[in-house]
Amino acid sequence: MMRLFTAWRHDLVCRDAVALMTDYLEDALSRSNRARLERHLAQCDGCDEYLRQMRETIRLLGRIEPDDLSLEARDEIVALFLRYREETGEDG
Repeated sequence: MMRLFTAWRHDLVCRDAVALMTDYLEDALSRSNRARLERHLAQCDGCDEYLRQMRETIRLLGRIEPDDLSLEARDEIVALFLRYREETGEDG
């Protein structure tokens, strides 16, 4: 029974994997968390696609300057971010 618990503890669920994505992309994960996430990505098409979409978004947004966005677009992005923080309880 203990062996099953230990294996379960080391596996990630999608919510945990998504929480690690930014640090993964910034190469800021510990070796063990990187390995756990990569194992999860190898088995989870949804999270693998989410990571692909994040990389593509970063690639595209890297070309946008703040003045390229209309005031309405900037306000909408800020509102989405604030709503996300409120819903997830994230501080920063």
